[in-house]
This record gives sequence, C-alpha cells and structure tokens, in this order.
Amino acid sequence: MKTKRPAAFLDRDGTLIEDAHYLADPARVHVLPDVAPSIIALNERDLLAIVITNQSGIAQGLVTEAQYDATRRRLAQLLAEAGARIDATYHCPHHPSVSGACDCRKPGTGMYLQAAREHAIDLQRSLFVGDRRRDVEPALELGGIGILVPSPATPPNEVHWARTHAGVAHSLAEAINRWIAAIDG
Repeated sequence: MKTKRPAAFLDRDGTLIEDAHYLADPARVHVLPDVAPSIIALNERDLLAIVITNQSGIAQGLVTEAQYDATRRRLAQLLAEAGARIDATYHCPHHPSVSGACDCRKPGTGMYLQAAREHAIDLQRSLFVGDRRRDVEPALELGGIGILVPSPATPPNEVHWARTHAGVAHSLAEAINRWIAAIDG
C-alpha cells in the first residue's frame, strides 16, 4: 500500500493569480509575487501542490472549458518558467443557480476527496489555503489546517471567521511555512 502524504490545496483566483473575474484569456493570467517561491518550497520537500478552484463562469456561459484549460496551462507554464510545479488541478464548472447543487463546488469536499483518492493524500495533515472562507472551510470537515490569505476581494467577516475557526496569514509563503512547521512538528 502506498504511504499517504500531505498536500497543499491551493485556491487559484486571488491566491495564486490576480482575480480577473471569469478569466477566459490566458494573457490575463498574472501570478502573484510570492507564489512561485512558495510552490518551489513545496516541490523541494516533495509535498503535493494541488489547485482546487470553483469556475462557475463555465456553467454561466461566461467561460468555456477550452478557455479555462488554456488559463490552467498558462498558469502551469508561468510557474514552470520560475521553476515551480503544480502536481494536479481540479475545478468545479458548476453554479447552483444554473446547474443545481453538486458536491464539488467549494466549500463542498468532492474535489478534495477525488484528489485524495487519486494521489494518496493524507487529508488530516494537509493544508487548505485561499482568499475566501469557502477555500478554508473544508479543513474543518476533512481535518488538516485551514489558513485564509486575504486578498482585496476577501470580505472582512470572512477574515473574522477565519481568525475564530481556522487561521489567517499575510501571504501564501507565511501560510505554507506555518503549515510545514506544523507537520514537521
């Protein structure tokens, strides 16, 4: 049996890249400043870097699957040019008002459970990080460490919630360093 290892579950928009709202153009993918070094730190420790992202623009007809895939590839390319690697990406193309309820849309746990099955992930030792409550909340159900990294789009009440129920960091690098220290504990 393969030994399970922890993963860093990373939100995309507002956490890894600038949030461009319904991003369809790969030229608009702009990696945030501390992202590549943070992911390199994961790669060097053989910790999985997995992107988990809601992409409701697909269900709403604002972004096609092909456009989403082009932006996913562009992010991977920009990170690779900096020496960083994403191990897997999962996206939810649904929106409740268009496609109905699903188990994959964050804060649902469907994408995390799928990743755990496919990559032998120890969810209780994993990191759940993003700029919104929905990115961090799955840690409460699945175990692990949830850390909110506020962006300009993060509502103040979500920062307050995270201070009470999870954790808050000023940067992705701080969140990852705090998590690595906890699992090395």
